[in-house]
Amino acid sequence: MNKAKKNTEKWSMLSHLFKQIEIPAKTTLLEEGEISKKMFFVEKGCLRTWINNNGKDITTQFFFEGSGVSSIESFMTNKPSLYSIETIEPCVLQTITQKEFQEALMSLPDIKDHILEHLFQRLLQSQNLFFSYLKNSPQKRYEELITQHPYIIQRIPQHYIASYLGITSVSLSRIRNRR
Repeated sequence: MNKAKKNTEKWSMLSHLFKQIEIPAKTTLLEEGEISKKMFFVEKGCLRTWINNNGKDITTQFFFEGSGVSSIESFMTNKPSLYSIETIEPCVLQTITQKEFQEALMSLPDIKDHILEHLFQRLLQSQNLFFSYLKNSPQKRYEELITQHPYIIQRIPQHYIASYLGITSVSLSRIRNRR
């Protein structure tokens, strides 16, 4: 069974609480510094999280079909989000409010295991990216991306990939030409 299908089955426990919305590409769903009041489940499309570093846009993660997305830290603590969430492609999303999610956690104890697994996976992804920045060259980070997540190269515009890798679009073009 593929990962997207497994994720879809896990989130289906809450499906009766979700509201479907269609969002155009390049729509900001959450601004850095706002408090997250919604969680999103990607039915179709692609989103990214990003931060603003002195006017420079730095992509931190990509999310595709089958993924749950929110500024979970903000969503769970009512503190300002550390990053923005934006659609890259036109998306069909399922949304759940903070209140409905909290009620579901109380009434559906089985969902807690799935939420913990989701949080653990997000933590692992963040750690892997962080350590890759510390120890690998941009060339090596790009090679890891191609090996581990080839669909990103196929679907994501080059400037977002460059910002995710911590390099300029020009540097990414050079790296791609060396291959």
